[in-house]
Amino acid sequence: MTVVADPRNATLQAYCRLFETLAPERLDELRALCTADIRFVDPFQEIAGIDRYVALYAHMFRSVDEPRFAIVDSAVGAEIGCIRWRFTGSVRGREVEIDGMSELRFAPDGRIREHVDHWDAAGQVYARLPLVGRLIRGLRRLFAAGV
Repeated sequence: MTVVADPRNATLQAYCRLFETLAPERLDELRALCTADIRFVDPFQEIAGIDRYVALYAHMFRSVDEPRFAIVDSAVGAEIGCIRWRFTGSVRGREVEIDGMSELRFAPDGRIREHVDHWDAAGQVYARLPLVGRLIRGLRRLFAAGV
């Protein structure tokens, strides 16, 4: 009996390794792991195409000091791959720490065709802003179950 290796596993592991060591000079390595029409979604935007996807991370390196992804866990299921991660960096002298999960969909050849980030923008970003944060904290208290 011949066991055929699932190319999605190899892609997921390579993708995780790349993100943990991501640097401006390594951004083009995303092109080998993703399809030309990759779709990316996070709480701030939705983009399509590998050029825009690579440009997104180039922008991150221009906007965030010492950005870093630490991969906490990863898995490939029947239809998707998942990555749990922690992002750290500094923006205008303020430390940023975001915990999230990426949902990945694969093309038939195993490359990534869709990357959807799930994380709490309200609690992990907006709540830390002086004016908006006060409003969000108030809304959380209002809607809390109180149990």
